[in-house]
Amino acid sequence: MPENEVAPQSASPAGSEEELIQKIREALRTVVDPEIGMNVVSLGLIRNIEVQPDLVQITMILTTPFCPAGPYLLEQVRYVTEQVTGRPTKVTLSMEMWDPSMMEEDALAEWGMW
Repeated sequence: MPENEVAPQSASPAGSEEELIQKIREALRTVVDPEIGMNVVSLGLIRNIEVQPDLVQITMILTTPFCPAGPYLLEQVRYVTEQVTGRPTKVTLSMEMWDPSMMEEDALAEWGMW
């Protein structure tokens, strides 16, 4: 089992889509880029989360086009999201180029950029 095991949550109709997206984002903070040592949310790699009744679709990018950790990160994002939502998850890699300005403000400071 992956080290970032997350307890499954029941995706009840009572919870709003925004609340579920927040839960997903928080859970994805456990997915850390092994080369940079920061999580995919802080790095700004998660570009979109779309929740449907029977599927979650996530669009993400990598810090470099041929990131050696890419397959690992994609699989961990899928796995963690499925653990949180109990729904099948499709992770799509976008061709958008990553830029440090996409990072969260705290992450920029931690990285020593601002």
